[in-house]
Amino acid sequence: MPVSSAGQKAGAYPRRRPSHPLALFFKGFLTHPAMVGSVIPSSRALIDKMLAPVDWGRVKLFVEYGPGVGTFTLPILDRLGPDAELIAIDTNPDFVSFLKKEVVDPRLHVVRGSAADVRRIVAEFGHEQADYVLSGLPFSTLPAGIGERIASETAAVVKTDGAFLVYQLSAKVTDYIGPHFAHVERGFEWLNIPPMRLFWARKG
Repeated sequence: MPVSSAGQKAGAYPRRRPSHPLALFFKGFLTHPAMVGSVIPSSRALIDKMLAPVDWGRVKLFVEYGPGVGTFTLPILDRLGPDAELIAIDTNPDFVSFLKKEVVDPRLHVVRGSAADVRRIVAEFGHEQADYVLSGLPFSTLPAGIGERIASETAAVVKTDGAFLVYQLSAKVTDYIGPHFAHVERGFEWLNIPPMRLFWARKG
């Protein structure tokens, strides 16, 4: 798999920051409202709080569901080690094309696909499991059966000492992740439009 050279410092890769992505994000929300959790990208406060528990020094593989226009993708890459990888999975072809064009980083793999197929996708990139999985997908509005499958497949792909990081409008997501993760820590971020519920789910 393409990874960075050992001497390259994390966050130092030449890449273009997405410019004027709001129109594309809004279009994605209008086209696929059930798959996009909010009409406005997440705030810096939400991003920092959501990613705060991550032990970046040991991360080899990070997976992101629904990267959209890269609101979380770029901060993850800024924190990610030089030999780690990020797999970003999105069903929206516009978002996939945008990220592939705008974010130039050998550690990033943007995939058009479903989070429900995460184990297969991770295996295709030469990995068995991921250290962390992040999701902003709106579980409460996903098509029938998809939320349950995503939760199950995520539990299978996350390492025992890893975590599933979730931000949602609704607390209903615990109905999906609760059966698969022994410990679910909760938080809340007011400095976001709209305010979001945060969940950090661990197996043990």
